[in-house]
Amino acid sequence: MPIVVDIDVMLARRKMSVGELADRVGITPANLAVLKNGRAKAVRFATLAALCDVLGCQPGDLLRWEAEDTAGD
Repeated sequence: MPIVVDIDVMLARRKMSVGELADRVGITPANLAVLKNGRAKAVRFATLAALCDVLGCQPGDLLRWEAEDTAGD
């Protein structure tokens, strides 16, 4: 998928655990793991806003676009 999730990068910078972030954002650690590992199909703006608030960052610090490799086409 061309959207890469960098929540783990921000967690490391903030020295915060997945459990602590999930508690502070108000989502389950399992749902945060799905998002963090790039397996989520969507993210609510309210959740993205809460993540940014807790981590003190911008949405672009958590999500980035990478072009897909089209060499096999």
